[in-house]
Order: sequence, then structure tokens, then C-alpha cells
Amino acid sequence: MHCFQTENLVDLSHTIAFEIFKNAQFPWQVLPKIKDFVVSLGKKLPVDFVEVSPEVWVHKTANVAKSACLMPPCIVDANSEIRHCAFVRGGVVVGKNCVVGNSVEIKNSILFDGVQVPHFNYVGDSILGYKCHFGAGAVTSNVKCNKTFVCVKHNGTETQTGLKKFGAIVGDFVEVGCNAVLNPGTIVGKNSIVYPTLSIRGVVAPNTIVKSNKEYAKRI
Repeated sequence: MHCFQTENLVDLSHTIAFEIFKNAQFPWQVLPKIKDFVVSLGKKLPVDFVEVSPEVWVHKTANVAKSACLMPPCIVDANSEIRHCAFVRGGVVVGKNCVVGNSVEIKNSILFDGVQVPHFNYVGDSILGYKCHFGAGAVTSNVKCNKTFVCVKHNGTETQTGLKKFGAIVGDFVEVGCNAVLNPGTIVGKNSIVYPTLSIRGVVAPNTIVKSNKEYAKRI
């Protein structure tokens, strides 16, 4: 069983978007479906959510700065904070108790509950698991420079995704240091730490500290 199968990376009880993962063996398989799913889910949300503009649903307890831009379709769940000049481009689910901070841009992504992307982050075509945290300037890179299809590289093998836009799948409780870059097709297992300023790709096993581009140290 691959360490990058959905059930080994994220706890689906910590997202309002759990239904989109039901038939997905690998979490990146949901990426092309996010926009349609958000529209469908938005129409079924309880009265605690307000459709603040067409296909933009925000929970009554969420705090959205006046300078933030929420593009359709998107959902912001309970007690989340969308800060000054955040840009949510659409096809986005922001979970409960999340922070989307100053000048952060998010596009076609699902943020599980408790995710924090507080400062100058870019999250595109990605899944961020429960209580994942990005340091300032940490980003996902979602398109290869040669525009070819993204594959997931692991232990000398390549798993084809059929996607040209695929950033990263980041497991529950992962810490990504300041100004780190998660290159297209990166998978980071649960409870792992990526040190600041690194540029990584491929699969990081759970419970791992990544100290350099070549040094992955088991932590637990």
C-alpha cells in the first residue's frame, strides 16, 4: 500500500469536503473535480452559511477582511479568518479554524480544518491536511516549467497523474518552513517537518524531518 494513498495522508473527519474523496484512491484525483464539487456542496450547506456573493459561501462565525477577495466558487467554514488582501481565486474549500493571511493566494485547493497559511503563501491545485502550517513565504509550485504532465516520484518509480496542474498533497500536522518550495507532485506524509528555504519534490515519508534536499531523517 502506497504511503501516498488518501487514507494514509489525511483524516477525512476534518473537512467539510470529505465526500469528494470517497472514490479517490489517490488524493490528487480530486483536483479536477473541486470546482464542480464546491458548487454542489454550497447549495446544500446549512443556514449557518451565508452566500455573500454568487457561489461564495461563508460561515456566520468566519471573519473575512474587507480587503480580501473571494472569487467563486468557494466555501469558508466556521471560525476561519481570511486576512487583509488575501486572494481566494475559486475552487477552494477553507475548513474550520483556518487562517488565510496577508497576501496569500489560494486556487483550486482544499484546506482541511485548522490549516494556517498566514503570510505571503501560494497554494495552487493542492490539498493541505488537518492542522498543516506553512511558514511565511512557503509555496506550492503547481506547474512544471516545461508544462508536461506531473508524475509522483517515489523509490525509483513514477506514478503518472494525468495532470498538468498539481501542486502538493500535504498530510495532517505537517510543518513547512519559511520560503520552502513544494514542487509539482510533492507528497508530504503526516507529522513531518520541512526545513525553511528548501526546494523539494517527490514523496516524504510520514514522521520525517527534511533538513536538506538530500537529507530525510526519520523522526519517530
